[in-house]
Order: sequence, then C-alpha cells, then structure tokens
Amino acid sequence: MPANFARALPFGAAILDDGRVRFRLWAPTQAEVGVAIEGDAVVPMHPAGDGWFEAIATCDAGTRYRYRLADGTLVPDPAARAQADDVHGPSVVVDPRTYQWRNPGWSGRPWREVVLYELHVGLLGGFAGVARELPRLSQLGITAVELMPVNDFPGRRNWGYDGVLPYAPDTAYGSPTDLKALIDAAHDCGMMIFLDVVYNHFGPDGNYLGLYASQVFREDIHTPWGAAIDFRRPEVRRFFTENALYWLMEYRFDGLRFDAVHAISEPDWLDEMAAEVRATVEPGRQVHLVLENDRNAAGHLAGNFDAQWNDDGHHVLHVLLTGETEGYYQDYADAPADHLARVLSEGFVFQGQESLYHGRPRGEPTTGLAPTAFVLFLQNHDQVGNRALGERLTVLADPRAQEAAIAMQLLCPQIPLIFMGEENASRSPFLFFTDHGPALAGAVTEGRRREFAKFPAFADPAKCEQIPDPNDLETFRRSMPDSEPALATERLALYRRLLAIRRAEITPWLDGTRSLGAEVIGAASVLARWRLGNGAVLTLAVNLGTAAVPAEHYAGRVIFATSPDADQHARAGTLDAHSTFALLDQPG
Repeated sequence: MPANFARALPFGAAILDDGRVRFRLWAPTQAEVGVAIEGDAVVPMHPAGDGWFEAIATCDAGTRYRYRLADGTLVPDPAARAQADDVHGPSVVVDPRTYQWRNPGWSGRPWREVVLYELHVGLLGGFAGVARELPRLSQLGITAVELMPVNDFPGRRNWGYDGVLPYAPDTAYGSPTDLKALIDAAHDCGMMIFLDVVYNHFGPDGNYLGLYASQVFREDIHTPWGAAIDFRRPEVRRFFTENALYWLMEYRFDGLRFDAVHAISEPDWLDEMAAEVRATVEPGRQVHLVLENDRNAAGHLAGNFDAQWNDDGHHVLHVLLTGETEGYYQDYADAPADHLARVLSEGFVFQGQESLYHGRPRGEPTTGLAPTAFVLFLQNHDQVGNRALGERLTVLADPRAQEAAIAMQLLCPQIPLIFMGEENASRSPFLFFTDHGPALAGAVTEGRRREFAKFPAFADPAKCEQIPDPNDLETFRRSMPDSEPALATERLALYRRLLAIRRAEITPWLDGTRSLGAEVIGAASVLARWRLGNGAVLTLAVNLGTAAVPAEHYAGRVIFATSPDADQHARAGTLDAHSTFALLDQPG
C-alpha cells in the first residue's frame, strides 16, 4: 500500500488519475443538481440512478465548490474532505495522496496496553497544540489519546457533537494535513490516537441534507437532537460505514469511540460496520472500536467491538465520592458499595434489572466478558460538562477519597480513561460551549437554563441566570484546565506512580484475566480479586468512606498502598479511611 493511504470514496469529490475531479452526490428529492465551482460556470450533474448524481470537471486540489440544487440553493458537500471556512461555506477539493506518512509501518498497540486520555482539541490549541502535549502525556504513562469529535461544526468553538460534515476536519483546529501530522506525532511517541465519532444525529446548524435527501431521516422516531437517522437505508449505512473506514484507513487513527449508539434505531448496523472494519484493516494492524451505549447492550462486546464506556462504574463512584443522588444517580443511591462490587466483578451494574431513572429494565448479562471489555473513568466530557456549572471532582469530593478512587481505577483490570486535567487536579470547570449565530445562540442558552430549572438547586430563576452562557467566549476560556502548582505536582506523581505499576505488574497479563468476585466490606468499601493471565491473583481493596473498616488479613506482595500506614493496617486486618491497597499473589 502506498505511504499516502488515500481512500477512494464512493461519493464526494475525488481526483481522478487524469487530474480531473469526479463529483458524486445522493440527492433523491432533486430533479437536477449542478456543481458550482467558484470562479467558473455551474457544471451540470447527470442522474446515475437511485437518486445519485455525478459530474466530472476540470479543476485542481484546492478548488472551492458547492452543489447547486434545482431552486438555486447552494449547499456544501456532505462528504467534503475540507471546508474553506465553516459549515455554510464552500467545500474544498482535497488530494489525500499528497501527505507522506513518517510512520507507514505503524501497526498499533494491543488493547491490554490502552490507557486513554480524553481531550478537547480546541482547548489545547488545535491539532498542533495537541501534538505539543504528546511527549508530556507519554512520559506520564498515557498510551492513547482520544480526541473529542473534530469534524466540521458551526463556529470556532464547540464540543464537536454538533457536527454536520462528518468527513471534514474543522478548520478551527487546522487542515487535514495538520490532523495527519498530529497522528504521525502520536505514532512518533509510540502512542495510539482515537477519535470520537457521532453517527446518531447531525447538529442543528448547517445540516442541509433535508433539502435534497430527506430520506436520511426517519419521520417516526425522534431523538433529543431531532429526527433519527434512518439506518434502514443502504445509502445511509454506506455513508457512515465509509466514514469509519475513512478515519481508520486514510487518517490512520488507531481506534474510534462511537457516541451514544443507543440513539441508533437499527443497532444491527453497528455489528455490520464493525465486521467490515475488521475485514478491511490490514492484517497485523491493531485497531480498536469502543461504544458508548446507555442500553448496556453487552451483546455487541462479544463480537467485533473491544469495549464499552462503563457509565455504571462512573455513576456509582460519583455517588460514593459526592453523595449526589439526583437524576440518573438515583439508581445507585441504595447500597452503592454493592453496586461498586458488581462493577468490579461483572462490569455493568444494570444487566436487565429495572431502572428507576429510565422507568424500564436496562442492560444485558455480561457473562463471559473480560474485564477489559469495559472502559472505566471517574470523569469525562459528559459527566463534567453536562453539569450546570461544569464542576470537576476536585471541587465536589474529598481529595483523599478521590485519590483512593484513582488508585482503584488505574489498578483494576478494566481499561482506564483519564479526562484532560484530571492528572493535574484541575479545579477549573469544563463547561458546555458553542459558537452559534444570533438566531440559535439565544435558544441554546435559554434551553440549557430551562433544562436545569427542573433541579432543586436551580429552582430559583436567579440561580438559573448563573448558568454560563454557552455562546460566551469566556465560557470557553474558563474551561481550559488549570490547577494549583503544589496540588498538580502531587497529583501528577500519583498518576505517574500508578501507571508505572499498572504497566509493570498488571498490563502484561491482562489477556485471559477473569474475575474471582468482589465483596462489600463496609458502607463505602469493597474488596475484589481477579486471576490474571499468568495465574497470579490480583487483590484490590478500596475504602472511599470516612472511617476505617475491618478487613481480612492479606497475603501476597504489596504493589500499592495509599500510605505505609495503610499497608501496615491492611495487613493487620484494617482498611483505613480513604485508602486503596493492591497486592499480587503469584501462582505456586
């Protein structure tokens, strides 16, 4: 395969071998379509059957263009590899063959080695800014960075989940070449790089599909973001399957995280897409697929997906650390230590039981799944940013309890995810931010405040007015991670120590690891055991409560204790408050 790894897409603008450009668009509601090339005449597109239109034009890479509908409306290419400016403007012809990769032989790293670091590209200064952070993260022990969505969204700042052009890296972050250079830089450091992709909805601003391909959407199913995407249609399935392959093959991402797939009404597409990914990726190259699925649909994890975000794990830990029980936390308020024991031993808490919050049964049994089928986190963009004031655990929880939870997270056999700023004990909020035009900005601000008015803490209208305006530039600026130097130094040392222990003592033998069960030993305390792939038994005891609890006498080699006293007390049969203790009992 050539070192440029260009992928031939069945739609959009493709540069042909003779230098001309082929344009292809699915516009089933249109009688005629043309390609409006800037500085040139409109090139008519010819019907190609089943709603497809095609044209071949003489133009070069860098040419700006839009599609002209029958009524004269100009729209961007839904499969554009780049936009000239923003979502409403012209698309740009890109020649993906021009980038020559420095690491064409990179084949990835095994899933057991993954330590994920989720980040927002804009807050770190774009693709080039993220590249500058990679050596620091690598030295900390991070093996994979996960980018929140980078495809084109309206304005200059956004979480990325309002994207409307799935193939175009947003110009606010850099060019396609800049993104490829970032991926190359990660591979230079021996690090993997994952991308968060959104296939369950389009954003509200800049989505023109309804004008010429209304069949993309279902009229009978609505999501929190609008009409559901119709994955019953082969054209829709192909569009998103190609998108996954595009990021993995042309951009050489090492993995994808699929956002909120519970909002995809035809979940069989997920397995179909994953199977095609496995069949397409080069032999020997390791690519990883991770789901976010509020339904806890464990069946997908028995196939071609590596893991799923363990929201249950986060929720029960949040209840234990903060005492909050509103919203979806109500499902974990009763006997949270029992729920934590189930998280550590089985992955999901809800495996078919009735959920108070959802008002229905939730989840599927996780029997037979390895601990590495679950991604465990204490914070992420959703769980911080969807709070009204974006507070991190550093301002919600006791710092020593939080450190005990960090030790538990990083030393248990589930795959850990760290949210940007956690490693520095950042106290700055991570807020919801956008950059919509005047027509939409006010509605977004008002809608967000109306949503939180349902909570007792914001029942007073004056309190709701304190919720930051997502469209205010200052809201974005306040979301940049920041911390007190002394606290950051201490927290960084903890992360560095824990990740070194994980790398040396646990990671090499994660394949084949199986749970030996977990038990509650206190109101906020759990002891769990696993048999690693080499036969050793890993024991992990965690106490997130404020009082010491009785515990059995431990045997084996201590690999971590929150303090020397915690080590001594645990061996004497007591687990200190706010402590975690881990040991390995090697096979005889």
